[in-house]
Amino acid sequence: MGNGSCCTPGKKRCGCEEGHLGQPFQRISTGSTDGMVRLDGGTFLMGTDDEIGYPDDGEGPIRTITLAPFYMDRYAVTNDDFRKFVDATGYKTDAEKFGYSFVFHLLLPSSLKRTLDLLGRTVQGLEWWYNVEGADWAHPFGPDSDFQGLENHPVTHVSYRDALAYCDWAGKRLPTEAETEYAARGGLEGKRYVWGDELMPGGKHMCNIFQGKFPEYNSGEDGYIGTAPVDAFEPNGYGLYNMAGNVWEWVFDWWSPGFHISGPRENPVGPDSGERRVNRGGSYLCHDSYCNRYRVAARTSNTPDSSTGNLGFRCARDL
Repeated sequence: MGNGSCCTPGKKRCGCEEGHLGQPFQRISTGSTDGMVRLDGGTFLMGTDDEIGYPDDGEGPIRTITLAPFYMDRYAVTNDDFRKFVDATGYKTDAEKFGYSFVFHLLLPSSLKRTLDLLGRTVQGLEWWYNVEGADWAHPFGPDSDFQGLENHPVTHVSYRDALAYCDWAGKRLPTEAETEYAARGGLEGKRYVWGDELMPGGKHMCNIFQGKFPEYNSGEDGYIGTAPVDAFEPNGYGLYNMAGNVWEWVFDWWSPGFHISGPRENPVGPDSGERRVNRGGSYLCHDSYCNRYRVAARTSNTPDSSTGNLGFRCARDL
């Protein structure tokens, strides 16, 4: 089993860190709590020593973490949510500024894919990803596409910086990695998945991931080839939706595979600096032949200005 980059290309596009990207974690309690779930915090077991995990990712060891109470969005931020933000502020995403983003090959219009093949626009080593000029949050499959019919799907093609900008506008913040895993576990301790230890209990699909032969063919047995609505599938024990699969979600922490081994055990927020930010939850492209990071303790990362068609976010705030 290859551990790859979990189906998500990363490319540092401008070589800079702007504004609050380097600022320390700040607690925020100003935004509306509509659509959010209050979580009590407390002590939980974070991480895994699961043999099917990826040691190089720093999933383990299991450690006891204590969190203050906080709020978490019930759903990932949707295309319609992000549209309201853009309409109110005139914000331009990184993908719009740079002029391109990354789209999975099965989601491209056939004529566009043929053109991109001739131009050699695949990502080296991840040839199922195409570098598509004009792809962005409002044009998720290329310049001639839109999100009509996908209003209630998670916004994609948003960078870490874009997620921060939305959170600032909403009076919220990004959750920490520890908060995200606590929330995803939904009160279950030591389980492999958000819902328990079986991937498909009773043969039932519990999240939006890849079925078929990756990356050539997705059977869509779970009902979806790309993203699913943010309220698809059953919520976890805390009433949170799609904490596994659908889209990877940006969290606050800088990436490190080893910081947590000796790091703080109370309200951890990750290292003080780094080159990549943590992503959590897996996406509709995760498949056990290549990337089984839909497990609740799994993690990956990307550079703060990167954007792809399977990467979004949700917000948190403090009491």
